[in-house]
Amino acid sequence: MTKIEKIVLSYSGGLDTSIILKWLQETYGCEVVTFTADLGQGEELEPARTKAEMSGVKDIRIVDLREEFVRDFVFPMLRANALYEGQYLLGTSIARPLIAKHLVDIAREVGADTVAHGATGKGNDQIRFELAVNALDPSIKVIAPWRQWNIRSRMQLLEYAEKHHIPVPSDKRGEAPFSTDANLLHTSTEGKILENPAEVAPDHVYQRTVDPVDAPDTPEIITIGFDGGDPVSVNGKSMTPAALLTELNELGGRHGIGRLDLVENRFIGMKSRGIYETPGGTILLSAHRGIESITLDRAAAHLKDEIMPRYAELIYNGFWFAPEREMLQALIDHSQAFVSGEVTLRLYKGSASVISRASPCSLYSADLVTFEESAVTFDHHDAEGFIRLNGLRLRSWATRNGR
Repeated sequence: MTKIEKIVLSYSGGLDTSIILKWLQETYGCEVVTFTADLGQGEELEPARTKAEMSGVKDIRIVDLREEFVRDFVFPMLRANALYEGQYLLGTSIARPLIAKHLVDIAREVGADTVAHGATGKGNDQIRFELAVNALDPSIKVIAPWRQWNIRSRMQLLEYAEKHHIPVPSDKRGEAPFSTDANLLHTSTEGKILENPAEVAPDHVYQRTVDPVDAPDTPEIITIGFDGGDPVSVNGKSMTPAALLTELNELGGRHGIGRLDLVENRFIGMKSRGIYETPGGTILLSAHRGIESITLDRAAAHLKDEIMPRYAELIYNGFWFAPEREMLQALIDHSQAFVSGEVTLRLYKGSASVISRASPCSLYSADLVTFEESAVTFDHHDAEGFIRLNGLRLRSWATRNGR
């Protein structure tokens, strides 16, 4: 076994990473530094410190990354209107490179030669963590216990915990609970009954949004301000990125916005069914497309739509720090220079509908499109030549084919 000097562990304080912490200490006999990221998951994080202390950890890092997460990861992704497989807003995918970045930063700071994570061998997260580490510092080794140890069942996991006096919450002793991931952008839920895509997800799966059927019967009107492609205000009030997304999560959750029941194609090769709740992100996607509709040139907008699936796939597959993602980001960000203004939306029973938009950088001309008399001269005869030239190849094609 390769000699390991010091490890930085991505540590939630939950059962799995608590067991992983003890396993790393026993297996490698070296110091383990724990890193817990506050991404707005809505949980009290101080218990993670207590659990790490109980396991003899001397260097415990709990870092508030909410503003960095939204500003440097969510908002750049939003500029692209990114959706994986046309539906998924990439809430889990976009958090992993940020966690990996801080794992590497802490490893450099404390002189660790290795980082570790708790992702399983079946999922996407192992790929995302490790590709990010490869791109940021190839000299750092990565340990993935789920691919190395001989624990193969939930019963063995619990037996290991009891043997090493690791507290097991009562709700972890029975049937395996749903697997849940949460951050400021979304909540995802997998496992149990959800593993059968033919089964309807029970109501208690949803944690962040009310059932649209039970949402208020009165619509709520909100206005979101944009500057250079990024949202900066809600109803005229300027907010930091994290505060803005938090506000929209509350609004969207109240109106049942952002629910998704999806069977997706994992990068590793299997299909997976999950329930996603992304209330604020869903509102922002509608609003961003609304402001782009009047500020982006047609060809620029269409080009963005063409590259979006590729960009989203790169994030989903773990290539946030890859050169091709950075190249696409440069193109996307260049397109956002004039994407500024305000969008008004109606929130109502699961939908976030754009009802008006205005921008000082608008390309929309009422004088050009009006059916009434206009001060702008438009010669309708010009359309005849435009159509005839575009029809030239069609006439040639039809003639050859005997039409």
